[in-house]
Amino acid sequence: MSAPTPPIALHLPDLPEVSVQLGGTPPPPGPRPALSWGWRLRQALSTYLPLGLMALLALSTWWLVRHTPAGPGPAAPAAVRQTPDYTMTGFAVTRFDAQGRVVLRIAGDVLRHFPATDRMEVEGVRIHAIAPDGRVSEATARRALANGDGSEVQLLGGAQVTSQLPGGDTLLLQGEFLHAFLRFERVRSHLPVRVTRGGTELRAGGLDYDHLQGTLQLAAPVRAHLLPRARAAAAASGSPR
Repeated sequence: MSAPTPPIALHLPDLPEVSVQLGGTPPPPGPRPALSWGWRLRQALSTYLPLGLMALLALSTWWLVRHTPAGPGPAAPAAVRQTPDYTMTGFAVTRFDAQGRVVLRIAGDVLRHFPATDRMEVEGVRIHAIAPDGRVSEATARRALANGDGSEVQLLGGAQVTSQLPGGDTLLLQGEFLHAFLRFERVRSHLPVRVTRGGTELRAGGLDYDHLQGTLQLAAPVRAHLLPRARAAAAASGSPR
């Protein structure tokens, strides 16, 4: 029989004794290390930089809204001109009907057109109007105000209107102011006038003459100078008595 194997012995070095303490008060912490200014600045920038960028973005947006030009909107109405837009000297304006016949002719020394009221101002006006039945009316004055189509004319200063009547008679209206409505063959005035037909003369404080209705209204005071028919016919023809 073989001899038994002797046991192996391990020799461990002596370990230092470590004291283990359970519970109790931990030792006081030591002093914190001092932080550099660069580190603190980086921390502040990382914290407040996003807020600053957002505030700057909001401010720039407000500035853009305030200074961005407005888009095209409805056009503002143009200022009405109080001065004439055109002037004509030694002029003549003629109107025609649908058949090409002359119905109105306005001539004068100077014409000014005012766009604010679509009115014409005429110096040395001369008007020639032809009614549908062929009757002719003439008007003159030192000055006139007319609407755009010439159908309404205010005669100022030495105004005179001559109109043909049925039977060949002529009616003459005179005054410092005559308001003629050529389309309706009507003449009005609130100032003194003189009306002459043949040898008959009427003076009144005003008138309203409607040719289509065949009426003549005179405002007081009214004075009349009447001639006998024979003398009136002679006066109209220019023959001696």
